[in-house]
Amino acid sequence: MTRAVLSIGSNLGDRLAHLRAVVDALGERVVSVSPVYTTAPWGGVDQDDYLNAVVTVRDSSFDDYAWLRFGQELEQASGRVREIRWGARTLDVDVVQCRDDAGAPIVRDTDPDLILPHPQAHHRAFVLIPWLAVEPDAHLSVDGLDRPIAELLADLDPAERDGVVRTDLELRDEGARSC
Repeated sequence: MTRAVLSIGSNLGDRLAHLRAVVDALGERVVSVSPVYTTAPWGGVDQDDYLNAVVTVRDSSFDDYAWLRFGQELEQASGRVREIRWGARTLDVDVVQCRDDAGAPIVRDTDPDLILPHPQAHHRAFVLIPWLAVEPDAHLSVDGLDRPIAELLADLDPAERDGVVRTDLELRDEGARSC
């Protein structure tokens, strides 16, 4: 069994519908869903703002590669086209971190298709802020050191943090588990 942290984002088409489709497709695997945030695009490509969220998930039959494949299938189903690095997208699903049955982080640093933990997550407030909202005690391994998400977030430039703005949008029905 693995537990994963997925960062989801969209800035093309019906952004909220794309994010909701992820949560719906994950179904019973969902442990928690963060609030939805709006963020400026990252990476220097001129484009519309993103809606971002974090979903924590668990499945006894999924390993880290299964989470990657599942995310890629959802991206394809949304019509995502990969033309420009850091360009606009209907849906982006990133596997930020996976943990095994014992709760130990899964580390992959030699496979170009899946690097875990996500090599840039600690630099991205649009990942850390939603993650902190659903797992205030979460940690991420950075350069071999297990660091609290709150600490990583505090290390970011204040402008980066301030650019992640919570919305009133919801990814789940009122009665469902979310933050």
